[in-house]
Amino acid sequence: MRLGVISDIHANLPALEAALEALRHQGVDEVLVLGDLVGYGPHPKQVIRRLIKEGLSAIAGAWDLRVAYPLPEALPEGVGKATLEWTRSQLSERELNYLRSLRLSHRKTYGGNRLVAFHGTPGNPEEPLDLLGPAAELLPHLERYGARILLLGGRHLPLSRRLGTGLVADPGSVGLSLSGEPGADAMVLDTEALEVRSLKVPYDLGPLIFDLRAWELPPILERVYRTGRFPKED
Repeated sequence: MRLGVISDIHANLPALEAALEALRHQGVDEVLVLGDLVGYGPHPKQVIRRLIKEGLSAIAGAWDLRVAYPLPEALPEGVGKATLEWTRSQLSERELNYLRSLRLSHRKTYGGNRLVAFHGTPGNPEEPLDLLGPAAELLPHLERYGARILLLGGRHLPLSRRLGTGLVADPGSVGLSLSGEPGADAMVLDTEALEVRSLKVPYDLGPLIFDLRAWELPPILERVYRTGRFPKED
């Protein structure tokens, strides 16, 4: 089976549309979304409505939880805090309820290979797991869930790694890629051969930048979209 995997859309509708079109062109059988649907970008309502319309399987990321619930831990000053309340204000109760309905994990067997997916670290969407860390720190996650495939969103960097007979992978970020190259990240996973193909999908930045400026969202975001890097705030 060819599974399309995307993550970290961050309210960027043009990037989401480009990624979905690219995955369709790749002939995927299913698309899985690894969380952080909203936050930062100017299209939280439109992104949620598109995912509902597509009927895609999705899990909750840290940003989805922060928008959907009044979590006690405050965000530090910066671009995240500057967009949190704005994002929440754009959503109706319908969209907020959709975020609240998202599970924290996706667990499914594909052709005999069990797959588990989380945002961040299993059990903690706020803390991305270092996929380049020691194998001894990653293998227990596969063993705990009896899985051959572990998918994790949240690092905004596409990466896949074989561990023995298993695979760990992060598809990168659709809407806020930090790979040093502009464009939307997406991944095609062969769930039987455990082979991964990472995609970098170009999209038109014009409508995104227009809406970013129209809503007076932090200008630093425009630099991220153009460069694929998140510079320190001036």
